[in-house]
Amino acid sequence: MSQTKSCRGVTRVLAKLEESVRSGKYYEAHQKYRTLYFRYLSQKRFDECLELLYDGSLRLLENDQYSSGADLGLLVVDTLEKTTVNDSEFWIHRLGKLLGKIPSNLVERETLLVKSVKWSSEISKNKIGHPTGHPTMHKVIAQLMWSEGNLEQARHHFLLSKDGNGCGQMLIELSQTKGYPKEIDLFIAQVVLQQLCLKEITSAAETFHTYIKFHPKISRTDPPFVMPLLNFVFFLLKIIESRKLAIFKKLCELYKPSLDRDPSYEKYLEKIGVIFFGAPTPPQRANNGIFGDLINQLFQGLEEEDDDENPTSSSVEADLD
Repeated sequence: MSQTKSCRGVTRVLAKLEESVRSGKYYEAHQKYRTLYFRYLSQKRFDECLELLYDGSLRLLENDQYSSGADLGLLVVDTLEKTTVNDSEFWIHRLGKLLGKIPSNLVERETLLVKSVKWSSEISKNKIGHPTGHPTMHKVIAQLMWSEGNLEQARHHFLLSKDGNGCGQMLIELSQTKGYPKEIDLFIAQVVLQQLCLKEITSAAETFHTYIKFHPKISRTDPPFVMPLLNFVFFLLKIIESRKLAIFKKLCELYKPSLDRDPSYEKYLEKIGVIFFGAPTPPQRANNGIFGDLINQLFQGLEEEDDDENPTSSSVEADLD
């Protein structure tokens, strides 16, 4: 088939497609979108294909055709996987918009979400080193989940988003709606430790300082805090630059009674000791159910350091002065 005939054929299908949408024949419209997808793909007209599929997905979703709209959304991701776009973040935000149009209880949204994160991980792992997905993709999803009140899922994606300010603000809401007053420090401590395990020092510091600045139940932004764990996290973030294992160990000893409130902290602190302070890698332990799975997800791909330092008896407070 000549290129001219092919173009005329595409023009005819586009005209029929518009008529199908206008008359509410959404099944027909969906099939015509798919037909054009295959034609554009065979002609390597990727930019036109992406625009067509995105527009079609959005139109179908806005007319409550969720399965058909999500299917075209998946074809958007499929096309993105076959080409290289100049502005990947532009398409990340577009995928986020499509996800927001699909009801959260439909399996189609989860499918599109997973595919979108996977594509974003492919474009980001070589450029910025994020095999778990592009931080902007996680930020877009986190904000969507937060807007829908799904704070636990929002927390997961904020953890990978590099958006410390958003993460801190969301944690304030999470602690106020899901936690007890005595757990205010637990909410922030766990997330900061997880961010540090992911080597996200800047995000961890931003999350912590946003949390203590805007949380209505925390009256100050510098120690001494009433809640010991807030003091611990504050000093931990301060001493990371020192890379001194002795100070880190002393800090953990001083706050051990508070750290023992959550058994998961031990594993996080072991990893932090290895990454930032040259502590020896601890013996591998068996997974502990859900917690073990979480740890594996967080630590996958992280490089471990084996150098050790001899601890001294210097106090943490003295070294911080």
